[in-house]
Amino acid sequence: MTDGRSWKGNWKARLYERVRERGYDSLTAFAEARPTASLVALARELGRDDIAGVQVFSGLVAEAERGKQLTRLVRGQFVRELYACLPNGWPSVLDDDARLEVAIALGHWFAHTPETHKERVDRAGDALLAHPPPPGWQPLGPDDELLRRLLPDEEASVN
Repeated sequence: MTDGRSWKGNWKARLYERVRERGYDSLTAFAEARPTASLVALARELGRDDIAGVQVFSGLVAEAERGKQLTRLVRGQFVRELYACLPNGWPSVLDDDARLEVAIALGHWFAHTPETHKERVDRAGDALLAHPPPPGWQPLGPDDELLRRLLPDEEASVN
């Protein structure tokens, strides 16, 4: 958590300057090199005191929209949320405790989903609960085969 300094000055310029300092030409490339890191962890790496996770996410969404890669970003965010909420992967049994942890992961994923993709993410979450993946499943990035089946690369239509 920052103390408000993250919003002072031109935070977008600061964000991209930090990305370039680390040898990346885009925020997406920086984030994809760390596919399981949370948005907060990415922000801390870029500037513990003056970059916030929400700023990282805003930049990622903007880049994904420009590159027509929003669905890929949404899959990548699922990976980040799954690692944060289920560090040992998908539970082998969906008892009450495990179901709660899965629900939290899916809820965080939904919360970090652009409006254009919310319906698709909701259906994907329902599918995961109805037909759970193998125990211990932990996708390593947005190109995971199961994730690509749940959310194919066709971009959601903008209404």
